[in-house]
Amino acid sequence: MTWRLSDQFGWQKEKKCVGYMVVLRHFALYDAATIQKKRYPAKARAEMEQLIREWNEKTYSGRKFAMLAIVHDDEIVGYCSWFEHSKSVVSFGVEIWEGERKKGYAFMALAQLELCVRGKGFAIVQDQVRADNIASIRLHEKLQFETDGYIYKNQKGGDVLLFLKPLTTES
Repeated sequence: MTWRLSDQFGWQKEKKCVGYMVVLRHFALYDAATIQKKRYPAKARAEMEQLIREWNEKTYSGRKFAMLAIVHDDEIVGYCSWFEHSKSVVSFGVEIWEGERKKGYAFMALAQLELCVRGKGFAIVQDQVRADNIASIRLHEKLQFETDGYIYKNQKGGDVLLFLKPLTTES
């Protein structure tokens, strides 16, 4: 069973996702081996299963959160997430696994996330992108995010660009 966004922007069970090359779905415990192999080879299977349980709690630090598998042809090719910063501001994260990059999966996943969070009432996506991550910068530009071009320091002291995108449509 896979998941897709419904016309009401909620998650619905469905056999396939029409109109997208990728499907977003919550992780299941049976995904632990795949995630371990692709992303966390040093972690034990039990640790991976606990991580999946935490991802599926739908909150992180008291805020709304979702971590979703990006699936193409029944194979997980990466994951994406959204995190609530305030009632109107959300941020996205995306990681496509090596060997699966440059196929449009990140673009399709984030386009679906936009629909999801817009339906949940968020008005703005605010993303921090590492200043040296050219692929992510291009992805955000393609998705019509805006940046002021200034380099900021994130909480870890890294250089980042801020990208913003309004989700509301003007009348």
